[in-house]
Amino acid sequence: MEELSTEPRATVYHNFLFASPFNLVITESYAVRSQSKKECDHLISLAKPHMTRSKVVDSLTGETKESSSRTSSGMSLTRGQDTIIRTIEKRIADYTSIPIENGEGLQVLHYAIGQKSEPHFDYTNVSFVTKNGGRRMATLLMYLSDVEKGGETVFPNATAKGKLSNQCLKLKSGISVKPKMGDALLFWSMKPDGSRDPTSLHGGSPVIKGDKWSATKWMHVNKYN
Repeated sequence: MEELSTEPRATVYHNFLFASPFNLVITESYAVRSQSKKECDHLISLAKPHMTRSKVVDSLTGETKESSSRTSSGMSLTRGQDTIIRTIEKRIADYTSIPIENGEGLQVLHYAIGQKSEPHFDYTNVSFVTKNGGRRMATLLMYLSDVEKGGETVFPNATAKGKLSNQCLKLKSGISVKPKMGDALLFWSMKPDGSRDPTSLHGGSPVIKGDKWSATKWMHVNKYN
């Protein structure tokens, strides 16, 4: 565990994703990799055949649309759809103390060279979006692959807490986190008093070399259906 910042509240859990202690056979076509990659590879294998261009929510209409601000591709998995996903979701609930039923399904994202996500907030503030589950209060971003160059998660308004590891860097303005397979980044979009945290602004730097795979769990203040 590495605490990055108190504004916003942000923590990296190193080696958050790891292989089950049991030798699970997932599908006949699933390639058995090293133990440390099993959960990461499983999520990628579920999503990869179904990836489509990522979309954003229009703040005026509530409809999803393509945007130049987010150029990745993605696919949403169903909450609790198999044993490994249920295991990961239980682990997320244990680490965050947010009930499983308050979380959306995992969203697997892929960023090819040049693809990025411009700075944005995960906090939802419009009534037609918050009818289901209320506002998003926290995000857990799990890195499913290493990235040779680029692809960092950047918080331009964050204040680093003390000395950070080589993976997590202080910037002139904010902090950045380099993707590392199996690690997870937890950050809170809401302050403890329930108000929006403006320092939770974050984005994904363009991938310069390699591929970036990640899985996001958005968590709400109430049960999400």
